[in-house]
Amino acid sequence: MPVGNRVFLKRELPDKELVKAFSELPAANVADAMGRLCALHSDIKLMSSPTKKMCGVALTVKSRPGDNLTLHKALNIAEEGDVIVVSNEGDRSQAIMGEIMYKYLSEYKKIKGIVIDGPIRDIDVISKCEMPIYATGTTPGGPYKEGPGEVNVPIACGRIAVNPGDIILGDADGVIVIPKNDAALILDKAIEISKGDAAKVQASASGTVNRQWVDDLLEKKGFEVIDDVYRA
Repeated sequence: MPVGNRVFLKRELPDKELVKAFSELPAANVADAMGRLCALHSDIKLMSSPTKKMCGVALTVKSRPGDNLTLHKALNIAEEGDVIVVSNEGDRSQAIMGEIMYKYLSEYKKIKGIVIDGPIRDIDVISKCEMPIYATGTTPGGPYKEGPGEVNVPIACGRIAVNPGDIILGDADGVIVIPKNDAALILDKAIEISKGDAAKVQASASGTVNRQWVDDLLEKKGFEVIDDVYRA
């Protein structure tokens, strides 16, 4: 098998009801339920103007930096409910896609979104569009189409591991990766966190929140609180 030049057409997928349930939760609450170790680097930002969260299953693309040949293959096999996630080895020199590919995915394929660890172009159009797309920025310089690359293999995007079929959740804060094999357990904890969140917000806004935990934790950590000014 030609490792580095492979396209897997099948993935192990999570239950559709699990994906739907995560789509109703803020990414931040789900991230808290995962020990806050699941969020893509903040370099990867929302570049379009969706009215809904992005939530779907990962169709992964591993590409050579600045090359989108395997991404084009992913376009061919993508289905509704997919989020295409592209590894680019942190390269920022070439736009990985632009308006033509975006329109194909959003209007014809009707996928849930795309996440790219690299730049895009045609932002004047894409920034006004509905389908969520996350990228590191923009550049007019286009991509190469040479390979090598792979589709539906484990990748790293935004410094986070992504496996084919993982649940990808994104909102205005950014993108998180929910491992498909742990999704049911994570969902229960995320729902619990979300239920308590509204009460915490209200308590903070009204000033009734108990802030004693801060001093308690500082004391436990060995901090000294000095009732005086610092003198050099």
